[in-house]
Parts: sequence; C-alpha cells; structure tokens
Amino acid sequence: MEEQVWQPLAKVEGLPLQGGEGRFRLLETAESGLAYLIHYPAGVASPPHAHDHDSIAYVLSGRLRGAVDGVETVLEPGDSVLHPRGVTHHVEALTDSMWVEFKSPLPTRPPLAS
Repeated sequence: MEEQVWQPLAKVEGLPLQGGEGRFRLLETAESGLAYLIHYPAGVASPPHAHDHDSIAYVLSGRLRGAVDGVETVLEPGDSVLHPRGVTHHVEALTDSMWVEFKSPLPTRPPLAS
C-alpha cells in the first residue's frame, strides 16, 4: 500500500472550517465508499452542513462536541456517531482530536478540501 500523506483541511462540503484548520489523510477508497483519518486541533469546528452520503465517525483520540439534527452529544475515544445523508450536523474539537470517518456511498464530489 502506498504511504498516504496529510493534507490541509480548510473546508467541509465547500464551507470553511471555524477556528482554524485541520488535516486529513485518505485511508482507503472502494467502489462503495471511502475512509479518512481526520485531525482537528482544539477549537476547530465544522460549520453546520449536510451531504449526499452517510458518514460514520469513530473517535480515536481527543474529545469532540457535535450535533446531528439538533441533538447534541460529546464524543470520546471509542465513541462513534452516524451523520445520515441529508441531515444537518456539525462537530467541534474540545481538545486535539483524531477520528476515522467512513463515507458511503462514494461522495459525488470531494467532501474535504484545503
């Protein structure tokens, strides 16, 4: 497998991150979806957004606060959350945080950008 490099992360679904920038690595791509490794420094947040795919985030380290369809939660290592397609959600890093995010079906446009 080819080594993947970190990419700067400044936008999610075309919208700028709040409070700074994160970074991401594409882990794997399949015909039916993909997986990213995502890192947000403390204080970085995604704006409320929705997308054309389901997304499952699994927290590896740190502490995240977020909301899905207005329901707030705090996530810690070992926790996961589903962001269903078409449902508004956001996430904020309360501490430096890293998670794996699985997206299916394959997004029609790149969901993360520098």
